[in-house]
Amino acid sequence: MSSSSHFFFLLNPNLGSKVYHMDMKIRTALVSVYNKDGLDEIVLELHKLGVRIYSTGGTRDYIEALGIAVEKVEDLTGYPSILDGRVKTLHPKVFGGILAIRNEDHLGQLVRYEIPPIDLVVVDLYPFEKTVAGTDDMAQIIEKIDIGGISLIRAAAKNFNDVVVIPSMKSYPDLIRILQEQEGVTKLDQRKRLAAEAFEVSSHYDTHIFTYLAATDQKQAVFKVSEQHREQLRYGENPHQSGSFYGDLDKIFEKKCGKELSYNNLVDIDAALQLMDEFRSEGPTFAILKHTNPCGVATRNTTLEAWNAALAADPVSAFGGILITNAEIDLGAATEIDRIFYEVLIAPAYTDEALDLLTQKPKRILLRLKDFCISGTSFKSLLGGVIAQDSDVSHGKDEPMEIKTRVFPTSEQKADLVFAMKCAKHLKSNTIVLARDRQMLGMGCGQTSRIDACRQAIEKAKQYGFALEGGVMASDAFFPFPDCVELVCQEGIKAVIQPGGSIKDQLSIDFCDANGIAMAFTGIRHFRH
Repeated sequence: MSSSSHFFFLLNPNLGSKVYHMDMKIRTALVSVYNKDGLDEIVLELHKLGVRIYSTGGTRDYIEALGIAVEKVEDLTGYPSILDGRVKTLHPKVFGGILAIRNEDHLGQLVRYEIPPIDLVVVDLYPFEKTVAGTDDMAQIIEKIDIGGISLIRAAAKNFNDVVVIPSMKSYPDLIRILQEQEGVTKLDQRKRLAAEAFEVSSHYDTHIFTYLAATDQKQAVFKVSEQHREQLRYGENPHQSGSFYGDLDKIFEKKCGKELSYNNLVDIDAALQLMDEFRSEGPTFAILKHTNPCGVATRNTTLEAWNAALAADPVSAFGGILITNAEIDLGAATEIDRIFYEVLIAPAYTDEALDLLTQKPKRILLRLKDFCISGTSFKSLLGGVIAQDSDVSHGKDEPMEIKTRVFPTSEQKADLVFAMKCAKHLKSNTIVLARDRQMLGMGCGQTSRIDACRQAIEKAKQYGFALEGGVMASDAFFPFPDCVELVCQEGIKAVIQPGGSIKDQLSIDFCDANGIAMAFTGIRHFRH
C-alpha cells in the first residue's frame, strides 16, 4: 500500500473492505492538451515537486521545449501514435494506471503488469465547438471529436478517490493552488469536486457533438441521402416563398384525394399528429386545428359525437381547418364533416361509404393515417444554425397529478383535468384551456400574459354558448399570481391543473381552498413557442 496516502477503512459486508483515501500526494501525471496556454506554469510546478510526467505528441514537444523532463507515452505502452494520431493513449498501461484503486489487489496487478499508477490527469479537449463555428467541412469537424481525451477525463473522474482530474483550462487555477499551496497533496473533497466538473465538461462536450450530428444527420439524411423523397411544394409559408419537403410522407399516411400538400398544410398536419398522439389510446376523439392551435377537441363514445362536440367549441375557426381523429370515419360522421369547408382530414380508417362521399370534393385533402411517426427529437433552424431538443411527447401517457388543496377533484373532474392538460400542451404559450365532460369549452393561447389567456378562454366559451359551471381549467405553466383562479372561480370552475413552481403558489392554493376548488400540480411545464 502506498505510504503517501492517508486513509480509513469502510467495512461493507456486501463489498468487502474498501480503502477511501483522504489525502493523496501527486507523484505521477499524464498531460495531454490541445491548447498549450497556461501549461508552462503547471509543468514547472510539477517539475519542482518531482512529479513524473507522461505525455504525447505536441504536448510532449512543448514540455521538452521548456527544458523539463517528460516521458513518452509510446515508451510506456510500447506502441507509437498510430492512425494519424487517433490512437495515442488508448492502452491498458495508461488506463490501468488511472483506473486502479489504490488497494492491495489493484496495486499488485499494476506491479505484475509493469503499469505505473497515474495520480493526475490534465486534459484540454480538441475544440469541437469552435471548429463547428468556423467551418462547414465535415471532415475537419469530425476530426475534432476527441476520443482519447474524453476517455482520460471520464476514467480519472470515475476514480476520483485516488486520482486528480483537470478536465479543461478552466480548472488550471485549482491545480496551481494544489501544487503551490498544498505541495501537490489533494483532499478527497477537492478530487470529488474536480470529478464533478469533469463530467460537466464531458456532458457539455458530448451534447455539442450530439447536436451537430443530429442536425447534420437531419440535413444529410433528409437533404442528400433522401433526395429521392424530396417533394416540391406549391410555395412556402407565403406565395412569394418557395418551399420543399424532404422526407418520406408515404410512411406516415396514404393520400386518398385532394390537391397538393402545401408548406402550411404540413406544418399543421405535424401539429395535428402530435396532438392526437396524446389520445391514441382514448375513445373516439376529434380535434380541429387552425394555424397549429387546436380550437376544438372532444372525446365521446362515437366518432360522430366527438366531431359534433369538437366543432361546437369554435365553429367559426373550424372553417378551413385541419381535422383529425383517432377513430374510423363512417358515413354518419362523414356526412356531418362534409357540411363545412376544411383543408385536410386525417383518420386511421374510413368506411367505403364515407370515402365515396368525401372524395366527391376532390380539392379537399383526405389522408389515411398509417403511423404517427413522432420523433424523439425536434429541430428548428435559427441564427444561421439549428437547435435541437427532446420532443415534448407522452405517447398517450397521463402526467403525474398531485392534489395540493384540501378539496379533491371527483373522478369525472380528474378525467377532465387530464383531457384539458393534453390540449393545453399543444397550444401556443401563454395558454389556458377550459373543459368539461372531455370537451374543450374555450381556450386562450399565444398571449403575452396568463391572465389575458384566461380572459380569452372565458370569452371564447361564452361566445359559443357554453356555461362553465362545474368545468375545469388547465394552464401550460404556473400561475405567477392567483388572478386566474380568482377569475374562473366567478364562472363556476371547480378544478384546476397546472405545473406549479411559482414562489406564490400558496396564494392560488389558499384561494382554491377558500372557494371549494380542487387544484392539482403536475410538476411539468409545457411552454410552446
